[in-house]
Amino acid sequence: RRALDRVITTRRPQAIIHFAALAYVGESVGEPADYYSTNVAGTICVLDVARTHGIDNIIFSSSCATYGVPETLPVRETSPQNPISPYGRTKLMGEQIIKDYAAAYGMKYAILRYFNACGADPEGELGEWHTPETHLIPRVLMAASGIIDAIEVFGTDYDTADGTCVRDYIHVSDLARAHLKALMHLETGGDNLSVNLGTGRGVSINEILDAVGRMTARPVPVVHRTRRPGDPAELYADPSLAREQLGFAAELSDIDTIVRTAAPFFGLGPATPAPAIPVPAVTATSRARRAPRGTNTGKQRQPARLTVVPVSNVSGRGLA
Repeated sequence: RRALDRVITTRRPQAIIHFAALAYVGESVGEPADYYSTNVAGTICVLDVARTHGIDNIIFSSSCATYGVPETLPVRETSPQNPISPYGRTKLMGEQIIKDYAAAYGMKYAILRYFNACGADPEGELGEWHTPETHLIPRVLMAASGIIDAIEVFGTDYDTADGTCVRDYIHVSDLARAHLKALMHLETGGDNLSVNLGTGRGVSINEILDAVGRMTARPVPVVHRTRRPGDPAELYADPSLAREQLGFAAELSDIDTIVRTAAPFFGLGPATPAPAIPVPAVTATSRARRAPRGTNTGKQRQPARLTVVPVSNVSGRGLA
């Protein structure tokens, strides 16, 4: 709390984009205390500091994990939210807490429910490499580069076109642009909103394996396993509300672009620059890197100043 107070006193932001969280579904099952402490208590801390400093606009990174196993597809914002993991429950609790604070204290919010975030900075400055790595696309690239022996595929008998699971993959650069659009929406008086961030297109595991093979010219060793309990056959978003409310649509999230930008972080060749995408002009202060460059031809308020603070300064654990 003291660290957040110091940062906000120094930087005087007009809005907070709350990314800080622990985010491994499997880990959350074994360590729920860490997840509730960081993701729920940490969110309350962020909101309380925002109130103290008169910051009304909050953008919250939520997750499709709040939906659990969907009853129908595509997943819409009106779909039931029945999370099946502690991680998903912490994100749903975060959403509910933010809505309660907004109702009681007049705060404004944009809740952004990510589907499968992936890819890397098209300019080659940042990429995805966790320890341990659990995300599918990095693990496929690790198998192609020989960092791991093989990629495990859990289930080839699902009721999908090729028998493997289907998910909605969205490039991190598209996600970044969506956050800037959400920021400008709130800063210009827009209503509170909760939206899905996805493409509306499902990509199967076999299609990812094929894309990595094509884009890297490397074989991908595969070991087939039986299904994992609880894995839905398909999961993809209806992205229409984000398009209607924010004017947002994914532009870098075809699977070839995702793989092409991610591959260099695993020694598989330089990234081919992807098309530049205009974004609203926002001045950001981040310990990681500068904000995405871009232009905005529309009328806007004074740009917000954003500050990213590690969650370790909130509740004692590192940012994930």
